Amino acid sequence: MQSRFSEIIAGLAVLVAVVAFLVFAFSRTHTQPSDGYMLHAQFGSIGPLKVGSPVKIAGVTVGKVAATTLNKATYAAIVDFDIDPGVKIPKDSSAAIESASLLGGDYLSIAPGGSDTMLKPDGAIVVTQSAINIESLLGKFVFSAANFASTAAKGKSGQPDASPPAAGTKTSLPGLTPGAKAP
Repeated sequence: MQSRFSEIIAGLAVLVAVVAFLVFAFSRTHTQPSDGYMLHAQFGSIGPLKVGSPVKIAGVTVGKVAATTLNKATYAAIVDFDIDPGVKIPKDSSAAIESASLLGGDYLSIAPGGSDTMLKPDGAIVVTQSAINIESLLGKFVFSAANFASTAAKGKSGQPDASPPAAGTKTSLPGLTPGAKAP
């Protein structure tokens, strides 16, 4: 009888843990309904932007990303986002995907325009800037630095130098005759 009681207690503890996990999971996935209005924007690339990421104006959170889909005709990313009902977005606003830090934390940033006409629910922001891929930029920088170092090493080893001509030396550009003015 004692063993059945301990099994029942263990089972109840597992059920409580499962319920607690489900409550936590639903609260973190932002499944609660919103009373705001939906807007859309199309990007060439959204990078690591995720559903539930914040939408910010001037660093202040004014909404969240509700969905990301692929436009099958243009292969562009469509971002649907929910804006708080008290915030009105001018029609000529722009949207950009930005990173909060090098470690991630991407968000959708809206730069309000100056128009007196506001976007209506289900409207679209037309002017967008895609996410910047930090890893790609770092790779290009490293490649560029290695290429520069290699070129500098060749210049010191007796090969022709790419330094500017000395003062008073006449030079000509391809396609221009000496003494002709550049357009």
